Amino acid sequence: MPEAAVAETAATAAAGAPLLSVRGLNAWYGESHILHGVDFDVAAGEVVTLLGRNGAGKTTTLRSIMGMVPRREGSILFEGEETVRLASNRIARRGIAYCPEERGIFASLDVDENLLLPPVVREGGLTVSQIFELFPNLQERRRSQGTKLSGGEQQMLAIGRILRTGARLLLLDEPTEGLAPVIVQQIGRTIAKLKVQGFTILLVEQNFRFAATVADRHYVIEHGRVADMIRNADLDANMDKLHDYLGV
Repeated sequence: MPEAAVAETAATAAAGAPLLSVRGLNAWYGESHILHGVDFDVAAGEVVTLLGRNGAGKTTTLRSIMGMVPRREGSILFEGEETVRLASNRIARRGIAYCPEERGIFASLDVDENLLLPPVVREGGLTVSQIFELFPNLQERRRSQGTKLSGGEQQMLAIGRILRTGARLLLLDEPTEGLAPVIVQQIGRTIAKLKVQGFTILLVEQNFRFAATVADRHYVIEHGRVADMIRNADLDANMDKLHDYLGV
């Protein structure tokens, strides 16, 4: 990571212990070494994005935080407690929730049943009524099976489902992938509302233009490492560099 980004990460930590602190994170799938010493912090109440090209290691970073990779090494502190040796179910019960890119909607269950499926792990989760306030489309389709929902409705349901659990750190993997612009805007408004309500969000996103509308900071992942950190306020000044990183 460049010296400026290292200094920024250190400054964030010095200002108060971050909610999530990742240090020296390595991850493997079989013999494939995917992450090579990833370092970053996420402060409570922040929205932070992981940007990078396909295959850079963004999704693997989220899956590593959740304990969903075959092998990982390094340090992952959540609320000051080490989680790198914990199983994924124990990590979830600490208050971290993961919304995968493939959404994982149960096709044979209706909207209500999908929402009620995950257990509540901590106090402070949203009620079903509050989730319907965020996503009115879901209330209209609450008796519809997962197979009958549009892609946008499935994404809303996948996010809504983890909001019930009481998790305070939400890991969202490509929430806007393949969605119509009007739905992307709705997802953006939802993320802004969740931030106001005190949720912390780590977001993997290919669409950096969308990321710029919701995030406080951006970490650029290249070849399994953090290559840079850019504050959202500094995005315009770093656009040429960001184009080089992302190849757009």
